[in-house]
Amino acid sequence: MSPTLATTLHWIWNGARAREVIEVALDSGLVADLEAAPDAPLAALAERHRMLPERLYKLLDALESLGLVVRTPAFAEASAARYRLADGAAAALAQVCGRERDRERYPWRALHGELTAVLRGAPGVPREGFAWPPATAEQTERFEASMVAGLGPIIASFQAHAARLFAGRHDRPLRVLDVGGGDGTLARWIAETHPHVRVDVLNLPAVRPLFERVRADSSARDRLGFVALDFLAEPLPPGYDLVTFVRVLHDWPAEVAERLLAGAAAALAPGGRVVVCEEFRTPERLAAQFFWTYFLIGVDGCASRLREAEAYVAWLTRLGLEDVAVLPGAHELVAGTARPSTAVMPSQPQ
Repeated sequence: MSPTLATTLHWIWNGARAREVIEVALDSGLVADLEAAPDAPLAALAERHRMLPERLYKLLDALESLGLVVRTPAFAEASAARYRLADGAAAALAQVCGRERDRERYPWRALHGELTAVLRGAPGVPREGFAWPPATAEQTERFEASMVAGLGPIIASFQAHAARLFAGRHDRPLRVLDVGGGDGTLARWIAETHPHVRVDVLNLPAVRPLFERVRADSSARDRLGFVALDFLAEPLPPGYDLVTFVRVLHDWPAEVAERLLAGAAAALAPGGRVVVCEEFRTPERLAAQFFWTYFLIGVDGCASRLREAEAYVAWLTRLGLEDVAVLPGAHELVAGTARPSTAVMPSQPQ
């Protein structure tokens, strides 16, 4: 049964307390213990973790209220109860808690307690703490590291549709342009997994040192390139078989996002594809994005608006691409194909 709105509000109001309960359960090893030995009795759990049984059962009640723990049998008193993790709890904790703990490094406390004033025009997050786009080498490295941390399900989605996206050519290597491609971690995976593919990462010059570090460690370094370019000010280079936007377009207003997609469509070789991979707007993804939605209230210039996949379908269709579709996966992909015509070869990035 899905939680009611009232239940959700209780969780939100008790957020700091709920977080401490979860962190104690993780850091003490209680979560790992419940995963390894389900249906553990309270007394055994208390002994293994050197906790008082009459206090531990209250912690387990708190975890049960959050949907993370199941108590059996029904109506059992604490002394007779056995506990196990709820289905999917271990994966959810691993997915969410690492990401949220990583976000604590950002200066969100500049807003905390001052949100009303910030909404009315008071200073938000100071630029030395966070600027958009990142303004220092430290900010750039920290931001790109956060993006790499969430690549797992994105790579899985690209792999699921690899036959469609990376179909080989006979006359030359398949050319991929990863727009705003971070430090090149996704590009490295593509090149190493698909020997017939060359991938160029397009990003601001400040990101190049991070890319070079990734490229130097890759077995496919000869098929990895870097295009130093500000895509807000300069057109995308032409002649690519696949142009990708991975968690890029939601950071920009609609008119900018649509203009970037138009530039990508113009950059395609005949029969080439544009692929968009975003946190497409759903209730679960809005929840996962909550930190950034809150934090970026204090950062002017970053739109950070999740859009439905259908918005990108409409844009690509309006640009004249064919076979526009939503490809399912952990992170859905929206893909469209250019009509065949005379090829334009891209210049060679370094």
